[in-house]
Amino acid sequence: MINTGLVLEGGGMRGLYTTGVLDYFMEQDLYLPYVIGVSAGACHATSYLSRQVGRSRRANLDYIDDPRYLSLRNYFKTREMFGMDFIFEEIPTSLLPFDFDSFHKRTEQLVVGTTDCVTGKPVYFDNHEDDLLTIIRASSSLPFVSKVVEYGGKQLLDGGISDPIPVKKAESDGFKKNIVVLTRNKGYQKKKSSSSWFTKRYYRKYPGLVKALENRYKLYNDTLAYIDEQEEAGNIFVIRPQKPLVVGRMEKDRSKLDVLYKQGYEEAAEQYDKLKEWLKDFS
Repeated sequence: MINTGLVLEGGGMRGLYTTGVLDYFMEQDLYLPYVIGVSAGACHATSYLSRQVGRSRRANLDYIDDPRYLSLRNYFKTREMFGMDFIFEEIPTSLLPFDFDSFHKRTEQLVVGTTDCVTGKPVYFDNHEDDLLTIIRASSSLPFVSKVVEYGGKQLLDGGISDPIPVKKAESDGFKKNIVVLTRNKGYQKKKSSSSWFTKRYYRKYPGLVKALENRYKLYNDTLAYIDEQEEAGNIFVIRPQKPLVVGRMEKDRSKLDVLYKQGYEEAAEQYDKLKEWLKDFS
């Protein structure tokens, strides 16, 4: 077995890039023994590990025009831009069934990152056989536009807040060599938020979360610097968008999203021979 991990960044609808990469991996029968993701990355990891090629793409594109999926109507009704009940209950259990049997038969480990609203620290789950959809929902609950998810005695939000690209968690779990799939172009740097006052007011019950949100830009940029360093050392293989991104976190333009999916698929194919050579050293 290849002794390499797979680390998946979030990014909301930018995750269509990751979907394209993972679909190509599935078609090449490339499965890594350890997969860790946050937010959209964790969502797409599930279809990858259930061996459902094309499912994540359809789960996004087939319903993007449905107001139950993403709309201001949702926000006015439920205080959530994304229809979380629709996405994490109706779609996987009825409209576009998730293959729970295949997922549970997998041999790969899946770790899902979330953020503890009380402490502002990351909370990781790797034992989620019975509560997969709830945990993925927690990891994908973006601040300000999603409700806090209560699970396991904790109040949880988006895993990307406290550990946006969980490569160091993969290393601490024993995987020193990792494939990292990013959803931003090289050179991107997150800027410090200019709405600190709003964050403090909106999440006044959660000072730990406020601190994490305020420091998020620095953590993200430091993590990117670490990834660049480890990539240069040969410990990380990075797949990231090569063409400039034109898709936002809450993008609704189906044509843009489809182009981004194809970009991920094609760029994974272009780099695959190089990736196979890199993987030979860790088999």
